[in-house]
Amino acid sequence: MRRFDLIAIGAGSGGLSVAERAAAHGARVAVVEQGRLGGTCVNRGCVPKKVMWYGADLAHALELARDYAFDVELHGFDWATLVARRETYIDGINRWYENYLADNDVTLLRGHARLLDAHTVAVDGEAVAADHIVLSPGAEPVVPEIPGAELGITSDGFFALREQPANVAIVGAGYIAVELACTLRALGSEVTLILRGEQLLSRFDALLRETLMEEMLADGIDIIPCVHLERVERTADGSLTLHGGHGRSLGGFEQVIWAVGRRPLTAGLGLEAAGVAVNDDGTLPVDDYQNTNVPGIYAIGDATGRAQLTPVAIAAGRRLADRLFGGQPERKLDYDLIPSVVFSHPPVATVGLTEDEARERHGSAVKVYTTRFTPMRYAPARRARKTAMKLVTVGAKERIVGLHIVGDGADEMLQGFAVALRMGASKRDFDETLAIHPTSAEELVTLR
Repeated sequence: MRRFDLIAIGAGSGGLSVAERAAAHGARVAVVEQGRLGGTCVNRGCVPKKVMWYGADLAHALELARDYAFDVELHGFDWATLVARRETYIDGINRWYENYLADNDVTLLRGHARLLDAHTVAVDGEAVAADHIVLSPGAEPVVPEIPGAELGITSDGFFALREQPANVAIVGAGYIAVELACTLRALGSEVTLILRGEQLLSRFDALLRETLMEEMLADGIDIIPCVHLERVERTADGSLTLHGGHGRSLGGFEQVIWAVGRRPLTAGLGLEAAGVAVNDDGTLPVDDYQNTNVPGIYAIGDATGRAQLTPVAIAAGRRLADRLFGGQPERKLDYDLIPSVVFSHPPVATVGLTEDEARERHGSAVKVYTTRFTPMRYAPARRARKTAMKLVTVGAKERIVGLHIVGDGADEMLQGFAVALRMGASKRDFDETLAIHPTSAEELVTLR
């Protein structure tokens, strides 16, 4: 039986990161993967999503070019060509990962992993052992349990499309639903976004979700709230119709995309054989150090249900390896002040507490600064996109506990400001920082 110091189950962002860092510390490491290297982020998430987002962003830029007096004539958009180039890019990343693992003395085991006990893993019939096992299997999109749901696709199906659907219904209110809706609309599809509740991005600050909804509606996305779907059917003309409560129906769709959540890929891992505890929703409970209830078995990434973001999985994996093999016994990830971006049009960027969260925790000690303006980019535009920003502060020193942006460039602005919040910046620190003029970012250091 082959033995390792650490085995990572799943070669997504978390598994690859813990393996690379552990190997750098001198550990004997293996990674088990049955699919493409890179996990959801590289193959069915962040990377292909951002390529499509760039395409949609260029579509908006071409429209704006006319307002800048460029004689631009559009002759259509070739979805299949963009997808082919996107996949070529991803294939290159997959190949790079294989070489990278080999160059860093990480053994790649191809196949399905199943725990036999707390220190042994079966990989397609071969048993391998390790003192430390890291569970990083990722998650998959959920399909609702209603009749006809199989007629729709998930975000995985979206990235498998080789032809652009002309008329799409997207069911969901989270960031995946919003990102797909904005991208498809910018590239020319008719889009209907169907919400079960009253609002999209419910966990985000109200300023962000309200401003974004206004922009999406102005772009021609039809947003329909408070729909409880009961079934989907294909009609005689081949289109799809969604039937909801109280006899409500929405039809004529070429494609239906489910974006109603994700579930961890923890089934079939043999967790019961090792005695690993599992929550009712399939997530793996861990402590602050990524420990499961079984000594020597850890979990990172989407399967833990905590902040399902690629950089979080990477950071958690690296810190775990530092703790296990790098002589840093207290090394762990701080899950506070995690910056995140929704790649909508315009993008949404946020770090820290929303205004509502801050008032719930700190009451009257909260003071909020907001601004809403038209960026200079749209000075000659016939249709201007708005930008909105909010600082949430606490206490007499006005320590900034939340920063929220929606608008062009929000995604690129946030990284530096997230560093400032991590360092405990106050409103006065922002005020004392000289503005870069003319930019949208300067508004954050000139708020009154």
